[in-house]
Amino acid sequence: MKLELKNIRKTFGEKEVLHGISFSVESGKALGLLGRNGAGKTTTIRIIMDVFKANSGTITLDGRPFIPREHQIGYLPEERGLYPKKKVGEQLIYLAMLRGMDQKSAKANAKKWLERLEVDEYFDRKLETLSKGNQQKVQLAQTLICDPDLVILDEPFSGLDPVNSQILKDVIQEVIQQGKMVIFSSHQMGYVEEFCEDIVIIHHGEVVLGGQLSEIKKEKSNGRMRISCIGLTPTELANRLSKELPGLVSVEKVQRNQVVVCIRKGAGTNEVLKSLLDLGLELELFGRYEPSLNDIFVESAGDEG
Repeated sequence: MKLELKNIRKTFGEKEVLHGISFSVESGKALGLLGRNGAGKTTTIRIIMDVFKANSGTITLDGRPFIPREHQIGYLPEERGLYPKKKVGEQLIYLAMLRGMDQKSAKANAKKWLERLEVDEYFDRKLETLSKGNQQKVQLAQTLICDPDLVILDEPFSGLDPVNSQILKDVIQEVIQQGKMVIFSSHQMGYVEEFCEDIVIIHHGEVVLGGQLSEIKKEKSNGRMRISCIGLTPTELANRLSKELPGLVSVEKVQRNQVVVCIRKGAGTNEVLKSLLDLGLELELFGRYEPSLNDIFVESAGDEG
């Protein structure tokens, strides 16, 4: 399946907050929906779910108009919405039945997901008695209980320790491998890089960058190289490169364990490599530099305007 948004616009009062948003997500893939606070991510999600109506534009599923009520959507909002004074199992069953499941199936699925997320012992406990991390896992159980075709996760790792984060990561990978469409929104770029083949960056209500993450990284590398040497700290190496090879490379930045350089116009990778060896440097690393998703995000959405 393929869910596609085309030229979605949304206005509140006289202010247009989405200026023609377009992207798509396919079965068995996760799309990273990224943006700074206030960029328009939540509004976009709410339009997909038919909480808000777009002023214009279309949302289609496999080329046909997408009608959310005809499909199961699992949504984990950033602002959690379960009932703290109700028992975990009781409210999971209730919410599943609201989404069309019979009571028997709802109870079975609630127990299945609580067990998978290692919180089944809390089935008859009030939600407020659980730790923040375990409450988050119950929220995820609620998201997946109806076997949704589309899963929308907004900051799913908030408040989780490393062990619980790994459980959650495993579950999300399983959901992707089961062929679900996943929209993953987070400010934790490491998780986005781990799960998402494709990304969309929204800034001031517009898509400023989108596509396959691996291809975006290649494009953004801009001929930059990573270099490290045995016996020299990155700072020492950067000083030598600036002093001894100014016609071939310019030092862009010094990182914890490497130097990132730009190869000057007219120079080639082999020429730079030969020159490094001629200097008697014992290379530990010499390869193409790819920016992190965090670097790409800051470049695309880092302005304050």
